[in-house]
Amino acid sequence: MPRPALGIIETVGLAAAIEAADTAVKSANVALIGYELSKGGGMVTIKLEGDVGAVKAAVEAACAAAEKVNKVWSKQIIPRPHEEIEKLIITKDTVGIDFSTPDPVTEEIISDEEEKDSSLEIEEESIENEGIEENEDKENNEEDNVEEVEPEKEDDEVCNLCKDAKCPRRKGDLRTNCINYEELKEVL
Repeated sequence: MPRPALGIIETVGLAAAIEAADTAVKSANVALIGYELSKGGGMVTIKLEGDVGAVKAAVEAACAAAEKVNKVWSKQIIPRPHEEIEKLIITKDTVGIDFSTPDPVTEEIISDEEEKDSSLEIEEESIENEGIEENEDKENNEEDNVEEVEPEKEDDEVCNLCKDAKCPRRKGDLRTNCINYEELKEVL
């Protein structure tokens, strides 16, 4: 599985950092690793992770929002950080990280229980599907005369260039999709 991209934003002041973190998390599908206070100068570093495109979008949006509050000192996006970089990113100074490490034996027990639960769910679904198929067969044999109701077509929406109901173009589509475009080209 590919490693998520890393985004780092360094701001002057905690208020700008919080604004940047809030905007980043709201603007794209990224996870906030945490923030770290620098020694002196009031610098705060925000750390994000996610897909490369999402991190790029989040960092750009966060920098724009943080600039309104205070200065953005620097920003950096690392697409596939090496495993060794994790030691520099996740430190005891990073606020927002839970350092409680779960017991490996407990993790194995939990994963075994999850596997058992998923196998039970699959069996239950197959039993339910069999019952549904039997009910469908009974319904087909009864031959009920049920009229099918067709959804009403929306004729309200027509081409706003030619106003022709036969035209496949709708408002917002390209003008070239209009069947009468060549005739209207001179007028437009």
